[in-house]
Amino acid sequence: MGALPLEEICLRIGTALLVGAVIGIERHLHDQAAGLRTHTLVALAAALAVLMTISPGASPTDLFAAQSRVLQGLMTGIGFLGAGVIVRSDRERTIHGLTTAAAIWLTAAGGALCGAGRLREVACGLIGVVIVLVIGGPIEDAFQRAFGRRKEGGTGPGDGKTDQSAR
Repeated sequence: MGALPLEEICLRIGTALLVGAVIGIERHLHDQAAGLRTHTLVALAAALAVLMTISPGASPTDLFAAQSRVLQGLMTGIGFLGAGVIVRSDRERTIHGLTTAAAIWLTAAGGALCGAGRLREVACGLIGVVIVLVIGGPIEDAFQRAFGRRKEGGTGPGDGKTDQSAR
Protein backbone atom coordinates (compact mmCIF):
# COMPACT_ATOMS: atom_id res chain seq x y z
CA MET A 1 0.00 0.00 0.00
CA GLY A 2 1.41 3.39 -0.96
CA ALA A 3 1.32 6.59 0.99
CA LEU A 4 -2.09 8.21 1.13
CA PRO A 5 -2.59 11.40 -0.85
CA LEU A 6 -2.88 14.53 1.29
CA GLU A 7 -6.51 15.00 0.21
CA GLU A 8 -7.42 11.55 1.52
CA ILE A 9 -5.66 12.20 4.84
CA CYS A 10 -7.49 15.53 5.20
CA LEU A 11 -10.82 13.88 4.36
CA ARG A 12 -10.30 11.21 7.00
CA ILE A 13 -9.18 13.67 9.67
CA GLY A 14 -11.92 16.15 8.78
CA THR A 15 -14.56 13.43 9.01
CA ALA A 16 -13.22 12.36 12.42
CA LEU A 17 -13.42 15.97 13.62
CA LEU A 18 -17.01 16.18 12.39
CA VAL A 19 -17.99 12.93 14.12
CA GLY A 20 -16.45 14.08 17.39
CA ALA A 21 -18.06 17.50 17.12
CA VAL A 22 -21.56 16.15 16.47
CA ILE A 23 -21.41 13.79 19.45
CA GLY A 24 -19.69 16.41 21.62
CA ILE A 25 -22.26 19.10 20.88
CA GLU A 26 -25.07 16.79 21.97
CA ARG A 27 -23.24 16.01 25.22
CA HIS A 28 -22.56 19.73 25.76
CA LEU A 29 -26.24 20.53 25.29
CA HIS A 30 -26.96 18.10 28.15
CA ASP A 31 -24.43 19.91 30.39
CA GLN A 32 -22.01 17.00 30.53
CA ALA A 33 -18.37 17.50 31.56
CA ALA A 34 -17.10 15.93 28.33
CA GLY A 35 -18.44 18.03 25.49
CA LEU A 36 -17.40 19.34 22.10
CA ARG A 37 -13.66 19.68 22.66
CA THR A 38 -13.23 16.37 24.48
CA HIS A 39 -15.16 14.32 21.92
CA THR A 40 -13.52 16.07 18.98
CA LEU A 41 -10.05 15.46 20.39
CA VAL A 42 -10.86 11.79 21.07
CA ALA A 43 -12.03 11.28 17.48
CA LEU A 44 -8.98 13.10 16.11
CA ALA A 45 -6.56 11.08 18.26
CA ALA A 46 -8.19 7.81 17.22
CA ALA A 47 -8.03 8.75 13.54
CA LEU A 48 -4.39 9.76 13.82
CA ALA A 49 -3.52 6.55 15.68
CA VAL A 50 -5.01 4.45 12.89
CA LEU A 51 -3.50 6.62 10.15
CA MET A 52 -0.12 6.05 11.79
CA THR A 53 -0.36 2.35 10.90
CA ILE A 54 -0.55 3.03 7.16
CA SER A 55 2.93 2.85 5.74
CA PRO A 56 4.12 2.69 2.14
CA GLY A 57 4.94 -0.82 1.05
CA ALA A 58 3.06 -2.56 3.89
CA SER A 59 1.17 -5.67 2.89
CA PRO A 60 -2.56 -5.89 3.65
CA THR A 61 -1.74 -8.51 6.30
CA ASP A 62 0.78 -6.20 7.98
CA LEU A 63 -1.69 -3.32 7.84
CA PHE A 64 -4.44 -5.42 9.39
CA ALA A 65 -2.14 -6.62 12.19
CA ALA A 66 -0.92 -3.09 12.95
CA GLN A 67 -4.43 -1.64 12.98
CA SER A 68 -5.65 -4.48 15.17
CA ARG A 69 -3.00 -3.72 17.78
CA VAL A 70 -3.72 0.01 17.67
CA LEU A 71 -7.45 -0.59 18.03
CA GLN A 72 -6.97 -2.93 20.99
CA GLY A 73 -4.90 -0.35 22.83
CA LEU A 74 -7.09 2.55 21.81
CA MET A 75 -10.40 0.99 22.82
CA THR A 76 -8.99 -0.26 26.11
CA GLY A 77 -7.23 2.98 26.95
CA ILE A 78 -10.18 5.19 26.13
CA GLY A 79 -12.11 3.41 28.86
CA PHE A 80 -9.98 5.27 31.41
CA LEU A 81 -11.05 8.62 29.97
CA GLY A 82 -14.68 7.47 29.99
CA ALA A 83 -14.34 6.33 33.61
CA GLY A 84 -13.41 9.89 34.52
CA VAL A 85 -16.88 11.17 33.65
CA ILE A 86 -18.77 8.57 35.68
CA VAL A 87 -19.87 9.88 39.06
CA ARG A 88 -21.68 8.01 41.83
CA SER A 89 -23.92 10.01 44.13
CA ASP A 90 -24.16 8.48 47.60
CA ARG A 91 -26.92 10.89 48.57
CA GLU A 92 -29.23 10.05 45.67
CA ARG A 93 -27.84 6.52 45.23
CA THR A 94 -27.54 7.06 41.48
CA ILE A 95 -24.79 6.92 38.89
CA HIS A 96 -24.32 9.75 36.40
CA GLY A 97 -22.22 9.95 33.27
CA LEU A 98 -22.62 6.47 31.82
CA THR A 99 -24.04 7.75 28.54
CA THR A 100 -21.22 10.27 28.23
CA ALA A 101 -18.66 7.54 28.93
CA ALA A 102 -20.27 5.39 26.23
CA ALA A 103 -20.28 8.37 23.87
CA ILE A 104 -16.54 8.87 24.43
CA TRP A 105 -15.90 5.20 23.65
CA LEU A 106 -18.10 5.43 20.55
CA THR A 107 -16.34 8.62 19.46
CA ALA A 108 -13.00 6.79 19.60
CA ALA A 109 -14.44 3.97 17.47
CA GLY A 110 -15.78 6.50 14.97
CA GLY A 111 -12.45 8.29 14.81
CA ALA A 112 -10.65 4.99 14.27
CA LEU A 113 -13.02 4.14 11.42
CA CYS A 114 -12.30 7.54 9.88
CA GLY A 115 -8.56 6.92 10.12
CA ALA A 116 -9.03 3.58 8.40
CA GLY A 117 -11.03 5.22 5.61
CA ARG A 118 -14.27 3.42 6.47
CA LEU A 119 -16.41 6.51 5.88
CA ARG A 120 -19.63 4.72 4.91
CA GLU A 121 -19.59 2.85 8.21
CA VAL A 122 -18.91 6.11 10.02
CA ALA A 123 -21.87 7.80 8.33
CA CYS A 124 -24.23 4.96 9.26
CA GLY A 125 -22.89 4.83 12.81
CA LEU A 126 -23.19 8.60 13.24
CA ILE A 127 -26.81 8.52 12.14
CA GLY A 128 -27.43 5.77 14.70
CA VAL A 129 -25.73 7.61 17.55
CA VAL A 130 -27.59 10.85 16.82
CA ILE A 131 -30.89 8.98 16.85
CA VAL A 132 -30.05 7.28 20.15
CA LEU A 133 -28.78 10.44 21.86
CA VAL A 134 -31.55 12.72 20.59
CA ILE A 135 -34.63 10.52 20.98
CA GLY A 136 -33.38 7.95 23.50
CA GLY A 137 -33.92 10.22 26.50
CA PRO A 138 -37.51 11.15 25.63
CA ILE A 139 -38.31 7.47 24.98
CA GLU A 140 -36.85 6.49 28.37
CA ASP A 141 -38.87 9.27 30.02
CA ALA A 142 -42.07 8.06 28.34
CA PHE A 143 -41.50 4.51 29.55
CA GLN A 144 -40.69 5.81 33.04
CA ARG A 145 -44.01 7.71 33.13
CA ALA A 146 -45.99 4.80 31.68
CA PHE A 147 -44.52 1.90 33.63
CA GLY A 148 -42.43 3.36 36.39
CA ARG A 149 -39.28 1.74 37.57
CA ARG A 150 -38.26 0.42 40.91
CA LYS A 151 -35.20 2.33 41.97
CA GLU A 152 -32.42 1.21 44.28
CA GLY A 153 -33.24 2.05 47.87
CA GLY A 154 -36.94 1.28 47.60
CA THR A 155 -38.01 4.34 45.65
CA GLY A 156 -40.23 3.94 42.66
CA PRO A 157 -42.97 5.56 40.63
CA GLY A 158 -44.63 8.47 42.29
CA ASP A 159 -41.67 9.43 44.49
CA GLY A 160 -41.19 12.68 42.57
CA LYS A 161 -37.66 11.76 41.48
CA THR A 162 -36.53 11.10 37.96
CA ASP A 163 -33.38 9.23 37.04
CA GLN A 164 -31.19 11.48 34.93
CA SER A 165 -28.21 9.12 34.88
CA ALA A 166 -28.72 8.14 31.24
CA ARG A 167 -28.22 11.67 30.05
